[in-house]
Amino acid sequence: MNNHMTRRKLFQILSAAGLGPAFASRVVADESGKGPKGKEQTLGSMLQTTSVENRPRHPAFIRDGKVIQPERPLPVFQETDVLVVGGGPAGWAAAVSAARAGAKTMVVERYGCFGGLWTGGIVLVVISTHATENGQMMQVVRGMGGELLERHAKFDNAIINRGETKFNPTTDPEATMFLMDEMIQEAGVKTLFHCWATDVIMDGGTVRGVVFDSKAGRQAILAKVVVDTTGDGDIFAAAGAEHAQRLHAIGLVHRLGNVDRADLVKLKKAGYRTLGALEPQPSVRWVNLRGPSANGLDINELTRLQFEHRSKIWNHVQKMRKTPGGESLFLLQTAPQLGVRTTRLLAGTYQLTYKEAREPRKFPDTVAVGGAQNSKHPGWPIPYGVLVPKKLDGLLTAGRSISMDDKLVEDGRLIGACLTTGHAAGAAAAVAAKDGCRPRDVSIPKLQKLLVSQGAYLG
Repeated sequence: MNNHMTRRKLFQILSAAGLGPAFASRVVADESGKGPKGKEQTLGSMLQTTSVENRPRHPAFIRDGKVIQPERPLPVFQETDVLVVGGGPAGWAAAVSAARAGAKTMVVERYGCFGGLWTGGIVLVVISTHATENGQMMQVVRGMGGELLERHAKFDNAIINRGETKFNPTTDPEATMFLMDEMIQEAGVKTLFHCWATDVIMDGGTVRGVVFDSKAGRQAILAKVVVDTTGDGDIFAAAGAEHAQRLHAIGLVHRLGNVDRADLVKLKKAGYRTLGALEPQPSVRWVNLRGPSANGLDINELTRLQFEHRSKIWNHVQKMRKTPGGESLFLLQTAPQLGVRTTRLLAGTYQLTYKEAREPRKFPDTVAVGGAQNSKHPGWPIPYGVLVPKKLDGLLTAGRSISMDDKLVEDGRLIGACLTTGHAAGAAAAVAAKDGCRPRDVSIPKLQKLLVSQGAYLG
């Protein structure tokens, strides 16, 4: 009796036991369409061969010293009502709002999680959640953002500094990512992680969708309305919308572990006044690093700062570990995302100014309210025009790229304002898609009624 077991038999047994898929393989043939030479294909039906010659290829080439990208057809991955590009606080709120309003909604995000700098950048404090109205502190971040913050309360160690008399809560990044996933999936939003929108699809002066790249190659998504929540205005810039570019501090956040075991008294004597900001985990602190003012669209600058900041953080923590009282400390995490604060600002049909925000001026087309960083001044109404390009159709923006003056950037780029403007843009996109009108022609009373029905605060 032959007791020798071949690889084929082994994988057949594993497959029958439900273990086969983990061992499945895929072989890509060479240009001739033949498989790898000299190797027996022993994996049976689990081995799939794909011929390169059957796949469309349109590589760039060099001609007269220039790199030429040839014309190429793109497969349409999907058509949708609302396409949100960027899954930070603004994009996440836009996607949930649009889907809940009944629009078929997709969101494209280059990383593997929602939240942007809130989660991936470890900027854990949600600033500007409240303002003072008629002498009373009031929460202005409601609707999608307010619901998200409320859901944190069902978990231990997920949120701190939250309550009727508190403002600007701090959240645990893992809890926030989980809850964002939960609300996105409940709303039925089609999500694509790990891909990057690289260009726009235009029909005259109207945006009809985007081109995106991923491990699967370059594809297209068509949409009735696109919401640019990339933070950097990548989509409206590619479409040719008028905008301004600004420099701002670019930093990198890190988290420090074993803080509860450190001797802060001894560390203070050595010159360390603080170990960072409180977060829900009692043994951890998050530490901000402002960084120099730089161009957040310059990849050379971003690369240089990534190296410098990471080195600075590592050496700083090692120095603390060698200081009496800090021996137990360790570097828990540096943020996966560099802290770019501001780059492009849309030139909208209306530009909101800092002066108007502090008065605060009333607008008949208010679609969101921004809060106060310290909760002590009134909320500032945000008009619909700051989301709408001057001339470009088929597109809205939200978050830190809205149409505002330089002084207001310090308020408009914060998580609280990103959540409220994102909510407004998503609802507006849904109305435009369902009514078959341009975003600039959306019925403001109808939009405001929808936002209020979704729990938004409009003043």
